[in-house]
Amino acid sequence: MKILVIADHDNGALKPETSKVVNAASKIGSDITVLVAGANVAEIANSAAQIAGVTNVIVADDAVYAQQLAENTADLVVELASGYSHILASASTTGKNMMPRVAALLDKSQISEIIAVVDENTFKRPIYAGNAIATVQSNEDVKVLTVRASAFDVQASQGAVAINSVDSAVANTTTEFVSVEQTMSERPELTAAAVVISGGRGMQNGENFALLEGIADKLGAAIGASRAAVDAGFVPNDMQVGQTGKIVAPNLYIAVGISGAIQHLAGMKDSKVIVAINKDPDAPIFQVADYGLVADLFEVLPELEKAL
Repeated sequence: MKILVIADHDNGALKPETSKVVNAASKIGSDITVLVAGANVAEIANSAAQIAGVTNVIVADDAVYAQQLAENTADLVVELASGYSHILASASTTGKNMMPRVAALLDKSQISEIIAVVDENTFKRPIYAGNAIATVQSNEDVKVLTVRASAFDVQASQGAVAINSVDSAVANTTTEFVSVEQTMSERPELTAAAVVISGGRGMQNGENFALLEGIADKLGAAIGASRAAVDAGFVPNDMQVGQTGKIVAPNLYIAVGISGAIQHLAGMKDSKVIVAINKDPDAPIFQVADYGLVADLFEVLPELEKAL
């Protein structure tokens, strides 16, 4: 049983999601190959080769894959798919864009956002905004899977394994890369941060999110927001945590002024420790919180920052 994992990276560094997908793959079988497609990705390939459980790394290093467009990368994956029983990728923006195309080209049914592996044919995935867990069994000869990385741990390291290159690079001309706009921040990326502090409608306006910044700086935390705060225009939508935003599972999640709608809980309830600050004692967020403080956030946050 051979497993192919598609590496998630930004052409500068390997993202931790790749290691977590390898963790998921290791629960299926032990013959795991990682595909690194990009431009100037030698260092990324070396990092992938040192993830525990990886037995081989394939590198497609070409300008064609520089932006990891779904059309080009999917064609490459399909070309390499022969002999693999499982093809896995993180349920990131890149994975969600590319893997359905891989499944369609292979004429297979995809299973999305798995959170557990029961056996080589059976997987668990959340449905109904995470309120229920479906156990799904596939009889496909090739299983195409995306993995909710927050449900798995980062793998340990090992001595580097063999790295092989492939020369196949045929540009798919149906789409072309135009530009990318990125939000630059000195804080850790929201989906990869060990600590996340998020604000909700209770913050009242965007200026009040500054109350979270001092705490975030002291904790080395990323700052997130609920959909209500994003919809109200307090903060940009790339900060949204929830079912239609980003799925996070940090070691510590602090929810400030967030009531805890189902949509938001679906994006953060797998956090190791959840702290909720809300003046409404009946707020649903307290049902999932490990620690809850019923208080006015405008009084508590300055005290918390001072204490830290």
